[in-house]
Amino acid sequence: MGFVEVAKVSDVKPGNSKVVSAAGKELALFNVDGTFFVTENACLHRGGPLGEGELDDGIVTCPWHGWKFNVKTGVSPVNPAAKVQTHKVKVEGDKVLVEV
Repeated sequence: MGFVEVAKVSDVKPGNSKVVSAAGKELALFNVDGTFFVTENACLHRGGPLGEGELDDGIVTCPWHGWKFNVKTGVSPVNPAAKVQTHKVKVEGDKVLVEV
């Protein structure tokens, strides 16, 4: 399907996240110091919304049960065997696009 627009750059300030959808998939969009990353929105533990979690230095903490994931790699810093899917992101002008 290629890249699809999921947000405007101004929609997600540095240090914040947002739940977005692309091609029928719910994704979590993160802004880490001006660089955007996307993971699946569902936490591996119980499906908590990662896009509503706390973002700290590139690590998102699931708001439901505290599981942590690196938003760049998808890998949990606590349990490296746990990994959420990530997606490629690019910015064109004021558009944030995700590969799906």
